[in-house]
Amino acid sequence: MEKKLIAKGAEANLYLDGNRIIKERIEKKYRAKELDIKLRRGRTKREAKLLENAKRSGVDVPRVLRSDDERSIIEMEFIDGRILKDMIPEMGNSEIERIAFMIGKSIARLHNSNIIHNDLTTSNMILSDDRVFFIDFGLGLMSTRIEERGMDLVVLKKSLRATHPDKFNLIWKNLIEGYKSANRFDEIMNRVRVIERRVRYME
Repeated sequence: MEKKLIAKGAEANLYLDGNRIIKERIEKKYRAKELDIKLRRGRTKREAKLLENAKRSGVDVPRVLRSDDERSIIEMEFIDGRILKDMIPEMGNSEIERIAFMIGKSIARLHNSNIIHNDLTTSNMILSDDRVFFIDFGLGLMSTRIEERGMDLVVLKKSLRATHPDKFNLIWKNLIEGYKSANRFDEIMNRVRVIERRVRYME
């Protein structure tokens, strides 16, 4: 079976090949060739490592089957499910509460393992067999800083408010309940408030 292009992004293309997803970082012609190769290799290596670390921390993510830094390719298992963004409008409140709590628990596990996703949105979550899989760690990093964890939550909060305005309060309340298992929870939530004030001031 020939691999099929299923998504085209600014940084990478996604292909479906049987039960595998192939993420291939694309060459940027506007960058110097040596710099472009270095960036793509580095980002490929980092994302594969983040996925492996997330899996070890107990978070549902696609399993890395193979990583080829030289070709800037990651092969991952295909998750048979639906993007959470598309499913939330179809859910009842009790199901939303349960799923949001699960998401909060998973983010706490990531942060407790010093993993920052940096692009937490319901477009980067797949619901499959009653499990929420986190995808696309392309902007992610490892960090022990409270600022990074707070910003991870601020990005998600802003995205939820824009994408699911009618269900935002319900989602956020239950997500934070799940997130209470995060180490230094109070510090992180205080930092969220500081970041939000800073953003409002800048706007």
